[in-house]
Amino acid sequence: MRLHDILSHRHRHFVRQQAPSQGASLSALAWHRFCRNRLSVASLVVIGAFALVALLGYLITPDHTPHCNQQYLELATLKPFTKIQFTYIDDGLPQPRRNPLRRMLVGEPLAYTAIPTYRTTPVGDSLDIEGYTGSTPNDGPVRRVAQSQVVRTANRTFLLGTDAYGRDMLSMLMIGSRVSLSVGFIALLIALLIGITLGALAAYHGGWVDNLVSWLINVVWSIPTVLLVIAITFALGKGFWQVFVAVGLTMWVDIARVVRGQVYSVKEKEYVEAARALGYSTFRTIFRHILPNITGAVIVVAASNFASAILLEAGLSFLGIGVQPPMPSWGTMVKENYSYILLDNAYLAILPGAAIMLLVLAFMLLGNGIRDALDVK
Repeated sequence: MRLHDILSHRHRHFVRQQAPSQGASLSALAWHRFCRNRLSVASLVVIGAFALVALLGYLITPDHTPHCNQQYLELATLKPFTKIQFTYIDDGLPQPRRNPLRRMLVGEPLAYTAIPTYRTTPVGDSLDIEGYTGSTPNDGPVRRVAQSQVVRTANRTFLLGTDAYGRDMLSMLMIGSRVSLSVGFIALLIALLIGITLGALAAYHGGWVDNLVSWLINVVWSIPTVLLVIAITFALGKGFWQVFVAVGLTMWVDIARVVRGQVYSVKEKEYVEAARALGYSTFRTIFRHILPNITGAVIVVAASNFASAILLEAGLSFLGIGVQPPMPSWGTMVKENYSYILLDNAYLAILPGAAIMLLVLAFMLLGNGIRDALDVK
């Protein structure tokens, strides 16, 4: 085959890879560009995996008790992949109602008493259960129960070990993703609502409205974000829902600035003039004709702010003024286990820290990919 034919074949193959069909829409073109960015696609997959784990929640966690707070002090700081035998005893406790939806959302308590077991010894119609201590020799307490009370004996593997209170690390990490994603999502909605409204109104009307909003943006911008979040948290109180509001009320400034600049650049376009000439209201002109044309820039800054919200929530929880125990949070897990970094159990603090880093990096790469895909240049 001649060199000219080889180069022509490679050129046609390159063109087919780089561009969709000529009749494709702008959305299809942007999606095609996005899919060519492997890092962005991988980030989207990572975010989707975290979101799926957060959605299914207690249905897939090894520890399905509320807040994954089933503690076994004798199993504290177990190494990953440690296998422990459990004996489940029917102590006549009230049985929880089996509701898959409720279990997915808030978990359910154990139906039976679970005893970490070193060994069992049959004694007539009874069973002597020696509790696990982890020491050598074991020398654990012995409990005698009737054979009829024993529901089952099974081995359980702690894939990521346990923390200082004997709680399953994998379960806490999985439910911690629900806290981080929900805080980021709801805080971002609050920030989008405030930022888009103020930024669009300021740029569209101009004059004293623009001066007032610009002054407010500069005032909020001059206050360190972390200090402002801490002040709002102290005013609203500590807790899960208070974190949403505190983070959301500090993140709208970036969105307002971007929206204000974008609206200034498009408000003199012909389609906006036509909407005014037709007598459309300000609300319809802004939200039906202007905002859809600046969606790309808003999506990019929203992805960045989502990552910032996750970091803020982790920082607040680390300081003890965010999500409160026993609700698992990655920031709280780092706080409780950072002292183990100098010991042989450093993974207790590294695992939640790595989860924070991975999710934040995924959102940043996703935002960069969306920016490149929507870039008209």
